[in-house]
Amino acid sequence: MKLEGNTILITGGTSGIGFAFAKAFLQRKNTVIVTGRDAAKLERAKQQLPGLAVVQSDVSRPADVEALRDRMAREFPALNVLVNNAGVLRRINLNDAGGTPDELTAEIDSNLKGPIWMVRAFLPLLAKAEAAAIVNVSSGLAFVPLPVAPVYSATKAALHSYTLSLRAQLRRTKVQVFEVLPPTTRTEGLAAMNNGEDLKGVAVMGVDEMVAASLAGLAADRLEITPGQSGQLRLMSRVAPAFILRQLSRSVERMLGS
Repeated sequence: MKLEGNTILITGGTSGIGFAFAKAFLQRKNTVIVTGRDAAKLERAKQQLPGLAVVQSDVSRPADVEALRDRMAREFPALNVLVNNAGVLRRINLNDAGGTPDELTAEIDSNLKGPIWMVRAFLPLLAKAEAAAIVNVSSGLAFVPLPVAPVYSATKAALHSYTLSLRAQLRRTKVQVFEVLPPTTRTEGLAAMNNGEDLKGVAVMGVDEMVAASLAGLAADRLEITPGQSGQLRLMSRVAPAFILRQLSRSVERMLGS
């Protein structure tokens, strides 16, 4: 994938990995549009990154996805790269019956349904480009779950599976399908992990370092990109799955103890 001269849409681009991708792509002379749910965060991102275009949109709402597609077709018809990055990470104790069913599965709407809806809506537009790409940002937890984040981990495993199928079905088109599987990355989302207590002993990768490794993978046309410890998780899930699951289950004892 070429890293310059694209028109790129990034969902969930106001902070963390999405914002770092936006910054890196702007530096490489691309047109970059980011989405987010919070108008104040969108405005702050726009001020921090001159030249960035922002649109308030929520991938967990099908109506928002359709409206976003129509707006992009009007205002950015040269769109040729979609980065499905928006996601939610929550620490959930499954012994606790509190909350509603919708609250329990909220991550599925953002992390799994959202990318699927986005691909459905934007594929016809991407197919018109001379060269196009879909980049799904999943997680190293697609290979082995972090049990204190059960629904998040399940959505990333499902997104990984969906991406494999999408790539197979689009192999005769001009649309490349990439997957970036970040390791634990230093973003605002880590606060959900009991302010870091659940990640004791886990190496945390800097967000700019993670994005730099991902861009190198995209430039090399590596379809599955596993920066940092994600590659180790993939290997361990194959050679010692019970061991690595026990290691990632340590935080459950702290959760149950609390």
